[in-house]
Amino acid sequence: MGTLAGHLVPGSALALLGLWHIINTLKSYHLKGPTNFRSSFWYPFLSHVSKLAHMELILIIFFSIFSIIMQVLDYPTFSFTFKLNNFEHATMFLHLLIYSGFTLFTELVNKSDALFEVSGILAASVFGQELFLLYYHSTDHVGLEGHYHWLMQLIVLISLLSSLYVTNSPSSFPSSLLLSISVAFQGFWFINMGFMLWVPEFVPKGCTIRLGHGGDSDMHGAVVCGTHEAFLRARALANLQFSWILGGILIFVGCVSLFFPKKIDLRSQSIEYERLHSRVAEVPLSLVGFKH
Repeated sequence: MGTLAGHLVPGSALALLGLWHIINTLKSYHLKGPTNFRSSFWYPFLSHVSKLAHMELILIIFFSIFSIIMQVLDYPTFSFTFKLNNFEHATMFLHLLIYSGFTLFTELVNKSDALFEVSGILAASVFGQELFLLYYHSTDHVGLEGHYHWLMQLIVLISLLSSLYVTNSPSSFPSSLLLSISVAFQGFWFINMGFMLWVPEFVPKGCTIRLGHGGDSDMHGAVVCGTHEAFLRARALANLQFSWILGGILIFVGCVSLFFPKKIDLRSQSIEYERLHSRVAEVPLSLVGFKH
């Protein structure tokens, strides 16, 4: 992941996955209502086409395998040199592969409802291992790069806690929506890190990129600030980016949530009309009985 592409590719995948889950979570809640809502760790793609229903899980499996291979081969050098940070990144995708593979298998054998909690624990383990490996990363991220990674850990922590809560309370809409938001947030933050830490044109004023020269002890792509004032300014800019990205995601959530009630109001009104009509039809019968 020590390149722009290494952040851009997984970041884009996570961002799209999170947005996909936000849309489907809101849609499911508005269609089923508060009493019948049930969280899901994946959503079918074109459910009326059986061959494409499990496309999300299949894409996650292939993406995980591809990412593991890229880390083991040490992209872009494509060599089998053993680097701890590469294998740490590959281990994150390994847990993602375990979760998606198990969940897909439960769907194919029609045991997804009975094993929902197991899939939830495996999903939580993805975020747990990600948080663990980010915190104890063999590449010692310090300075500005360390601050970006620390903010990333906050997002992953929210994903971990919300996934555990969804596993325990699948009918909780807020925790399900929070999980979807945090996944999208991870993706966009990965993308932001890639540009801010690996593209010289985006590096904050007063800071420069110090490329490593090999070995696991080097801080590959670490951003070094010339003065303490420049570092404080760059860190403040990272905090603003954190808030801006979150704000953009919340605006998206608000817009999508406002879209669905327009489709449901007509349906709910028709149901209420039918109930009212049936009650009116019953009135004469009750009056007749009263007269007798």
